[in-house]
Amino acid sequence: MKHIDPDSFPLKDLHHLILGAVVPRPVALASTVDRKGNRNLSPFSFFNAFGINPPTLIFSPSRRGKDNTTKHTYENMKEVPEVVINAVTFDMVHQVSLASTEYPKGVDEFLKSGLTPLPSDIVKPFRVKESPVQFECSVTQIIETSDRPGAGNLVICRIVRIHIDEKILDAKGQVDPDKIKLVGRLGGDYYCHTSGDSKFIVPKPLQTPGIGIDSLPDSIKFSEHLTGNELGQLGNLEKMPSSEEILEFSKSAAIRDIAGSPSGESERNIKLVAYAKQLLSEGKPEQALKVLLCL
Repeated sequence: MKHIDPDSFPLKDLHHLILGAVVPRPVALASTVDRKGNRNLSPFSFFNAFGINPPTLIFSPSRRGKDNTTKHTYENMKEVPEVVINAVTFDMVHQVSLASTEYPKGVDEFLKSGLTPLPSDIVKPFRVKESPVQFECSVTQIIETSDRPGAGNLVICRIVRIHIDEKILDAKGQVDPDKIKLVGRLGGDYYCHTSGDSKFIVPKPLQTPGIGIDSLPDSIKFSEHLTGNELGQLGNLEKMPSSEEILEFSKSAAIRDIAGSPSGESERNIKLVAYAKQLLSEGKPEQALKVLLCL
């Protein structure tokens, strides 16, 4: 294990280390204007949502590490405390990356990136037409973490209007990750996306407390064949199955086929564990636990 004192670690290396370890990060494509109305557009991955009452987004146009200068986005919000935060999808990611170029002040990144400006309803900065979700925000506070190179400027934004393309919604009116195809930022040149094989489901804990991994029998809890994620699924169950339920389950066709195979006890146990792992991968932890309790 490598131990690092961030105060004595080279700033550039610390930057790469943190950006590579704190991932994936959502991307805020921030649109601002200066007091003369000049447009600016730039992406930031120090970004997230921090509350819904009031609806609050926070992002950080940090100070440049190389020369300690501030971003045009930050300077604009000091002059006009408003911003539109646009969601970034896979279909526009290269244009968004282009907008991150350090153009001179006054250069319109909408024009450089080819992204389309749309007038906002409430705030002065423009929305990005290609983005399926656009948050018009008022800037309520900017917290400067220091005046040193690489320091963060936490921009606290209150959402005052939301625009959503209905094409990305599912039948329940919720955002469908396969339709919106958002991207996330990793370290270096790497990104990830929220659709297809890159997404997976982790069910939230039950409304009633789960039994916890500590309640599982030692033979399961300390099994060398089960991963921490698999044990976590079992620990999220509401209760242990009763002896009667286990006995009834042991009579199922799948268990009978494994138990009745000509292989020895060790081989049968391996097959039972493999079957339990299959059930866990299918999101059936209750059945998986019954299988493991048949060992």
